Amino acid sequence: MKMQMISSSCRALLPSASLMASSLPRCTGKRAVCEWPGMRQLSIRKHLLYGVVRLFSMPFETLRGVSRILGVSHLCSVANMSSSLQIELVPCLRDNYAYLLHDMDTGTVGVVDPSEAVPVIEVLDRTKRNLNYILNTHHHNDHTGGNMELKERYGAKVIGSGIDRDRIPGIDIGLNDGDKWMFANHEVLIVDTPGHTRGHISFYFPGSKSIFTGDTLFSLSCGKLFEGTPEQMVSSLKKIMALPNDTKIYCGHEYTLSNSKFALSIEPGNKELRSYAAQVAHLHNKGLPTVPTTLEKEKSCNPFLRTSSIEIRQSLNIPPTANDAEALGVIRQAKDNF
Repeated sequence: MKMQMISSSCRALLPSASLMASSLPRCTGKRAVCEWPGMRQLSIRKHLLYGVVRLFSMPFETLRGVSRILGVSHLCSVANMSSSLQIELVPCLRDNYAYLLHDMDTGTVGVVDPSEAVPVIEVLDRTKRNLNYILNTHHHNDHTGGNMELKERYGAKVIGSGIDRDRIPGIDIGLNDGDKWMFANHEVLIVDTPGHTRGHISFYFPGSKSIFTGDTLFSLSCGKLFEGTPEQMVSSLKKIMALPNDTKIYCGHEYTLSNSKFALSIEPGNKELRSYAAQVAHLHNKGLPTVPTTLEKEKSCNPFLRTSSIEIRQSLNIPPTANDAEALGVIRQAKDNF
């Protein structure tokens, strides 16, 4: 998926100001959140702005509140998507992401991994939306800390791992590996992805080719093995790797810059990695997010998906006879100590 980032003025891809004056985004609030016009407004100018209509004919992802972690006043993030599912990044705490899901056909709204309630409430209030579902990938407080306040305020149902029913605040529906659940008209496949925790799950939306991986898979890394083993993490990552290459990866944290430094330290000869690391550094310098990434990009650059790389094994003195789990264990230890 090619992701185009639009700067704070949100004008980079638009025609002249006079032509688009009534269709430019309106920025409001202390953090100057960008609000994009609907397609009905754009379609009025369809004969003059055919190219723009084509560009913005798919749902949008909007990044707001990014000043919490990136030190910029405001920006917009636009991505083409293949369904009526709108995904919005909501920065929380220091480097977490929650994700607001909005089915534009039915108005159904969900949030993935709300570490805190206030940023989510701000978005819902601004857009005058209710919250129907809270989806948790795992029980850690920086992914569930907003559950109870959001549930009490909106009456939302909490969805999480059946294995972790006793550790997910307010859980209503426990799902397990292979289960299918419907978010409005969108099928959601539950993928058991332990390793970081024993009850970690990922939410895969095949219709929009998107997966929410929590702390199992990051861009250029994987989660620490707090409760699981290298064997479990390898198994979890292989499940994700079996998805289509153009699957978008929505992970739980903005860790990519630091992850890129470690990845380069053990595989400096990887041209794709060097190129991606430069792109990540550029985005960081501009105050832009590196999420979502794509599975194809991760396969070519993420050391935890490249346990068979000869260069990585030589860098970390991993024997050629070591299996993937043994190699991942060494890579994870090296990352922890980096």
